[in-house]
Amino acid sequence: MKEIIHKFYTAFGQLDADTMAACYHDDIHFEDPAFGILKGEKVKNMWRMLCESQKGKDFRIEFSDIKINQENGSAHWEAHYNFSKTGRKVHNKIDASFKFKDEKIIRHIDSFNLHKWASQAMGTTGTLIGWTPFFKKKMNTQSIALLNNFENK
Repeated sequence: MKEIIHKFYTAFGQLDADTMAACYHDDIHFEDPAFGILKGEKVKNMWRMLCESQKGKDFRIEFSDIKINQENGSAHWEAHYNFSKTGRKVHNKIDASFKFKDEKIIRHIDSFNLHKWASQAMGTTGTLIGWTPFFKKKMNTQSIALLNNFENK
């Protein structure tokens, strides 16, 4: 299973969303602070949207500390990019946990400090409100709206 995580993040570094999606089980469950909970094809489309949005831009990821046992895994990864709405540089540090089924990822949870992310991406506004439940809910709503628009194209 270590190979599947390595393949997933290598593909992400190359903005190859189809290879990333192929690492997922059809019943994939994904969760992170930005999107909340996503399932199935929505998860795969989220990565397609994110990869498409970064093509031709200053984007890179690094991944490390992959750990695996028979059913579970974890990894640390870091994303470097410019936030599209503000142009501000973001260096997001993420811890991922995985569960496997049929030699694919069936559960993927990304954890990161949303307040730190908001401070980087939005400056003073993010520093002031990025820690609030209101901000997280608004972020989830906007992220899902972007994903729905992407899927409707």
